[in-house]
Order: sequence, then structure tokens, then C-alpha cells
Amino acid sequence: MLNQSTAIDRVFAALADPTRRSIVSRLSRGSASVSEIAAPLKMSLAAVVQHIQILEHSAVISTRKQGRVRTCSIESKTLASVEDWLKDRRLMWESQFDLLGEVLRQEKAAGRTGKDES
Repeated sequence: MLNQSTAIDRVFAALADPTRRSIVSRLSRGSASVSEIAAPLKMSLAAVVQHIQILEHSAVISTRKQGRVRTCSIESKTLASVEDWLKDRRLMWESQFDLLGEVLRQEKAAGRTGKDES
């Protein structure tokens, strides 16, 4: 569990930056070269490469080099594990809200309005 938690921490840290989220959004439409990713961004190619390295280190994306071209792709397995983690949190909160709703319904049925009955 600790390893999964550390991996998820790295993913959230990587995705905290808007430029990296933009890169992930671009890659969600399909693989792209570093220069294709960099084209719409208002920063140097070196800065884009640093963002890509962070995303790769967190396993959000993978890269492969063919000749002089480095191509980036989404790592769907990593994003699926984050999605599962979020789903587990959502289910936990929904369960807690369901319990709270039941307590409130029972109190209302018992005639408790939340006012002092002095």
C-alpha cells in the first residue's frame, strides 16, 4: 500500500502543474513528439523537456526514441490506478453521507427538529 501511495503522490505532484496537465490533455488525443507538444506552449523546448521528464518519472507518460524523434504516450495503467484511488474515496464519502442521511431521517421521524425543547 505504501508503494501505491507513493506512486499516487508522484502522479498528483506531477499533475499539480498546469503545463503538465496541458501536456497530458494533448497526449490524451494520441501520441506526439516532443516538438509537437512544445509547439503551442509559450516556453523553451528545454523547459518542455523538463516537464516531460517529470511526467515520465511519475509514470503518467512514457517516451520512446526513434532516430532523432522522441515520442510521448499516456500510461493508461497509471491513470487507471489514480482513478481507482479516487473512486474508492468517493465511495467512502458516499457511504458516510448515506449514513448521515439515515440518522437525519430517523431524527425527523422521531419528531426531533434540532430546536431546544426547554
